[in-house]
Amino acid sequence: MKLILLSVAGLLLTTCSSIEENHLWEQIAPADVVRVAGGAFLGTPSSNLFDTPIIIEDFYIGRNLVTQAEWIEVMGENPAYFTLDLNNPVERVTWYEAILFLNRRSELAGLVPFYQIDKTIVYPNNLSSTDEYRWSISINENATGYRLPTNLEWEFAAGGGVYSQGYAFSGSDELSEAGWFFRNSGDEFLDGIWNWPAISENNARTHPVAQKIPNELGLYDMSGNVREWIFNWYNPEKLTPDNGEWRVVRGGSWLTGEDAQRIYFYDGMPPYKRTYELGLRIARSILN
Repeated sequence: MKLILLSVAGLLLTTCSSIEENHLWEQIAPADVVRVAGGAFLGTPSSNLFDTPIIIEDFYIGRNLVTQAEWIEVMGENPAYFTLDLNNPVERVTWYEAILFLNRRSELAGLVPFYQIDKTIVYPNNLSSTDEYRWSISINENATGYRLPTNLEWEFAAGGGVYSQGYAFSGSDELSEAGWFFRNSGDEFLDGIWNWPAISENNARTHPVAQKIPNELGLYDMSGNVREWIFNWYNPEKLTPDNGEWRVVRGGSWLTGEDAQRIYFYDGMPPYKRTYELGLRIARSILN
């Protein structure tokens, strides 16, 4: 797999050719990313960022969800449930495993890891009584490595950033054009209300990345396919709380309904939880 990835590295499209360590990044750990120009969000009024003083800084984000092939290349195993195509997004990974993956990918690319992990110290901002890990995880703001997007960054990018057309979903007002959800992720299109027996019988599942239309920034699957881990703690009343029990998840999945796919929607999940509808997307900071 590594030989295949190395051979196509030069063909991968990326908007970050100006990065000094790009030769390492592309040759050792290829990643197709988009540079998101920061600014104020001017898209749909339903967005949590609309008409607020929030300004997003420039950053990089993965054009696609992390695939099973990418996960195997870095971690050496495949935790996914839906394994018929390695271009399907990886799922069944915990938030902690996502952090480990991102640091390891950074190291393989010769980048400074973004996260500092101490498994021996209980993190005081983790308020969970059921999380047996509670690792102390801090960030190195001067690091060049891969990381999870923040809650604000993800919504900004999903909505098209400064190029937003105000769509309800990421890239379209028609969800079937933009993403995989419970109605269209199986063998036939389902009508009616969400119904697990019908969904299961219809062979609902994940699909290879980048099969639906991209959004205004060229990002795929930000509505549907699998939900995505976000770095921030989850609080339904705050976008960026200082502590919590759960971590934010975004984007909806092959299993969820229309509302979960909307750009503004976010939910939470215990960081030790793994499900077959939850994966991740990479991000990187742009250092001045």
